[in-house]
Amino acid sequence: MTALQLLSYIVVAIAVQLAAGLGIAFWRWRRARAASASWIGGARTLLPPAWSGWRDFVVTQRTPEDASGSQCSFYLQPVDRAPLPTYLPGQFLTFDVPVADASSGRGAGTRCYSLSDKSGADGDRITIKRALAPPGAPSAPPGVASAYFHDVVREGHVLRVKAPSGRFHLDPDPAVPSILIAGGVGITPMMSMLLWAHAEQPGRTIHLYYGVRNSADHAFRKILEDLAAANANFHVTVVYETPLPGDIEGRDFHCSGYIDLERLRRACPAEVRCRYYVCGPPPMMASLVPGLRTSGIPDGDIHFEAFGPASLEPSKWGPRSALATPIDVRFERSKRSLVWDGLDATLLDFAERKGVAMESGCRSGSCGTCETRIVSGTVRNTQAGAYEVAAGHCLPCISEPGSALVLDA
Repeated sequence: MTALQLLSYIVVAIAVQLAAGLGIAFWRWRRARAASASWIGGARTLLPPAWSGWRDFVVTQRTPEDASGSQCSFYLQPVDRAPLPTYLPGQFLTFDVPVADASSGRGAGTRCYSLSDKSGADGDRITIKRALAPPGAPSAPPGVASAYFHDVVREGHVLRVKAPSGRFHLDPDPAVPSILIAGGVGITPMMSMLLWAHAEQPGRTIHLYYGVRNSADHAFRKILEDLAAANANFHVTVVYETPLPGDIEGRDFHCSGYIDLERLRRACPAEVRCRYYVCGPPPMMASLVPGLRTSGIPDGDIHFEAFGPASLEPSKWGPRSALATPIDVRFERSKRSLVWDGLDATLLDFAERKGVAMESGCRSGSCGTCETRIVSGTVRNTQAGAYEVAAGHCLPCISEPGSALVLDA
């Protein structure tokens, strides 16, 4: 074989590889576009994950989002450089957090963080608030994972990530006004919704109610001000719980106190149909979600997501009665035999209240982090989940015992 022939073979081989790579990239792009088109067309069911298992992403930038530095955005790009899928505005990413919790001796495991930007080709963005460990928490405190991102993760760091997921996302129909209600770091999925709507549906009427303690925790301030100035259909009301001495009403915030139903009625009177999206800490959720339901808002027009140890079921914040006949529940690996009295919304809430450590992520049946093998007995789901559970397993975050139960946990 001559040198010229060898060179020809090499050129052909490279061309074939390039064509194959472009073909895969085009297929992924078409898949992402098809997913987006299906959603915009009005589909309410979730499509399968854009990729299976873990995928490596590199951190290209990190940016503080509030004056205190307690909220930080991380910009991510896939290491394989393949096109990113289109995700629904409001969804989250699941991360493998390789850090140990000294108090429990266990790894922090996986955590879910909301995407805080519209879907785009250049990369993804998440925003994480440094969480303080709750006093007396028996399981791995949430602060372990957020501290890892704030203190360890820098530009160039590679993270393992699962595909976008979650049922909390903006409805594609622009005809019904949308009322977005965010408390604290609950602003992150709302940013994804707002930026997507501004780019794709600028004529859509959106009201944002954003509650924070004061100017130190006021995240995305410049972006929100710019959006409101550029779009007459976007209305923002910022509520400071405890304004600082230098915080000026009318300049830094619109009113003080808390977001309540009276404020929301000003944006959407009772005779007008609106869709509500609520995301924030448990106390806010405990007040607003049941309040919206009792005020006559149909369940189908109320969408919500809670951060931290709080069930997403509205019944979590309503009165619950103890069972007439309690159910025995044993956590096999923890060697704990307990009695389910029906006062907890889910098995995950029950385990955490009783000091049984269980991994958890989305707490809504979407990520599969808490998937647990059923040794014996039955469970029933308290809500529908997006994650496909393996046979003989359950998701404690969305289930309760149906009979005497033994879990491999």
